[in-house]
Amino acid sequence: MKNQIEGGYCTVASGEACARLGISRDTLYAYVSRGLVRVVTHPADARKSLYDRRDIESLSARKQRGRSRRAVAASTIDWGEPVLSSKITRIADGRFFYRGRDAIELSRTLTLEDALQSLARVRCRPDTPLPDFAMPKAARPFDRILLALATETVSGRRGNGRPRAAQIARLTALCAAGCDNDPKLPAHDLLAGAWSRDIAAADLIRRALVLCADHELNASAYAARVAASAGASLPASLLAGLSTLSGSLHGGLTSLCRRWMDAVESGEPPHTDGRPPPGFGHPLYPDGDPRTAEILLHRPLATKWRHILDRVVDETGSRPTLDFGLAHLERSLDLPQSAGLGIFAVGRTAGWIAHIFEQRETGRLIRPRAAEGD
Repeated sequence: MKNQIEGGYCTVASGEACARLGISRDTLYAYVSRGLVRVVTHPADARKSLYDRRDIESLSARKQRGRSRRAVAASTIDWGEPVLSSKITRIADGRFFYRGRDAIELSRTLTLEDALQSLARVRCRPDTPLPDFAMPKAARPFDRILLALATETVSGRRGNGRPRAAQIARLTALCAAGCDNDPKLPAHDLLAGAWSRDIAAADLIRRALVLCADHELNASAYAARVAASAGASLPASLLAGLSTLSGSLHGGLTSLCRRWMDAVESGEPPHTDGRPPPGFGHPLYPDGDPRTAEILLHRPLATKWRHILDRVVDETGSRPTLDFGLAHLERSLDLPQSAGLGIFAVGRTAGWIAHIFEQRETGRLIRPRAAEGD
């Protein structure tokens, strides 16, 4: 299908849209009126319209699947139909919102503690009392968080409510930093003080933490909700989310992207065979991840890397994701190895806590059925 670009959308003419869907123009116009297909004015002829390619392809995929109960259920596990109701985060038209407020705008002023209050109704102050925890100084930031949550899971400490959540959220930030607690410092100052001498680090980390705080029903949020739905404790549910985040198709991409950037810096080619490298191509943001754009706005790439980025986008059609932005912060601020993943984990803890409490309020167990495979 030949694509045209207009107004930031990848678009097609009406004839191509109808052929792709096997429908008449009247049906196409009906889809537009129902909000199923977005439309823009043709740049060369105001009497004509162009239709959003992604909407056309999404409808085509639905038609090919059919709408049987089994087909709908199968579609939910692969960037498909909404699988759970949630009021926490909404992603639409290349933007995302925390409880109805633009998350990019919020990242310009909020701290992670503010985001936790907004998303999960949990008040977490820097002077929140912490449980005793023997901090392994030599471990990576993510591994220290993992150990802390595992310790809290088996500790037998009571409490599954919001005071306990505030305590664990603060502990997560402290473990990532790998330092003693300073009850006067918010999470971003704690991390910046432990990790970097760059005067810009604290504000950049603050922004990144808020951008990482939640992202709808991603794999780790879903894992945390499944655990919570089964009655798992708060730290155990968070541990489910954290373990999922470590995967190479989720937060683990941040560390893979950092390694790729280091390899390119050492002289290796940026990519091979037109395939995007780690940290490029997000299904929800074909026109570019707004989180990465915001990070690069406040921490621009060096000229060399702007050229590399342009080349990858031109040759693969994939744009940088949050993982690229975090890997860039890790490299440009000279943060400890895997600090980008640490920022991801500390920030996303706010969203996991929100999802855990929201899931508990439903009182429902998440338990899909299995269909016989082909």
